Amino acid sequence: MKKTLFASASALVLGTAASAQVVGFSQIGSESGWRAAETTVTNQQAEERGIDLQFSDAQQKQENQIAAVRSFIAQGVDAILLAPVVATGWDAVLEEAKEAEIPVVLLDRMVDSDPSLYLTAVGSDLVHEGEVAGQFLVDQVGDEPCRVVELQGTTGSSPAIDRATGFRNAIEGHDNIEIVQSQTGDFTRAQGKTVMEAFLQAENGGADICALYAHNDDMAVGAIQAIKEAGLKPGEDVTIVSIDGVPDLFQAMAAGEANATVELTPNMAGPAFDALQAYWDNGTEPPKFIQTESRLYTQSDDPQGEYDRRKDLGY
Repeated sequence: MKKTLFASASALVLGTAASAQVVGFSQIGSESGWRAAETTVTNQQAEERGIDLQFSDAQQKQENQIAAVRSFIAQGVDAILLAPVVATGWDAVLEEAKEAEIPVVLLDRMVDSDPSLYLTAVGSDLVHEGEVAGQFLVDQVGDEPCRVVELQGTTGSSPAIDRATGFRNAIEGHDNIEIVQSQTGDFTRAQGKTVMEAFLQAENGGADICALYAHNDDMAVGAIQAIKEAGLKPGEDVTIVSIDGVPDLFQAMAAGEANATVELTPNMAGPAFDALQAYWDNGTEPPKFIQTESRLYTQSDDPQGEYDRRKDLGY
């Protein structure tokens, strides 16, 4: 019988650390500027560390990710990075990776599986991100009535679930703030625009909308275009708060067309590779969750400068 992956880690990895150079990376896709930046930074981090990164683009389909993970297992890679498109349905393939004694690190999203099936998860506190966005709106509108429309992320994904929860936590008890429309925009700019057009039509041409909360910046950027086409001024007629911190949202803030974003760093791979290296070197098991920092940026935080800085980082 094979030994389990984490029960005798030091015995497993001490003899193989020197050759632990190949890592499979199953990425969700390229649905947003942030996602593209995460891919770029992950490649940069792997190159800097001399790691051979085997990349697979799932095109936002879980079946493609499961096939990619199984391919990595068959190749006998030294570790797998997985950015899961949805939270459920991973038990079987994670069991297969564990049986093959290949550590799996989750990036930026969680799964509804037993934590023993993966080495660690690197990400922000997604609920906290939503709470920061919601608190911004609470502070922004004060006691004024505010009807909010919400662009949710991919249905069933951990960011969509947790960012919705956090926002609701923040506005709870503020009866003047009401979410009147909520629909998925699938984290894409095109869908954000399409769904926002429907919100505008349903809400008196947008006249009844006080604010937009988008689960990511790309949907917000699409919504901004829809708001402008409806003859309204985004950032003034409709307060806009979203999450990720991608360059185009900072550009929109610099133009006065968006109000705030909660940063999600694209560098999940750095902490992931650090954890893997310690595990390969001496069997050190990391905590099950490695939290990255989230920060609120508003129009007062030099959005043009932040745009330039992020473009330099490869967004």
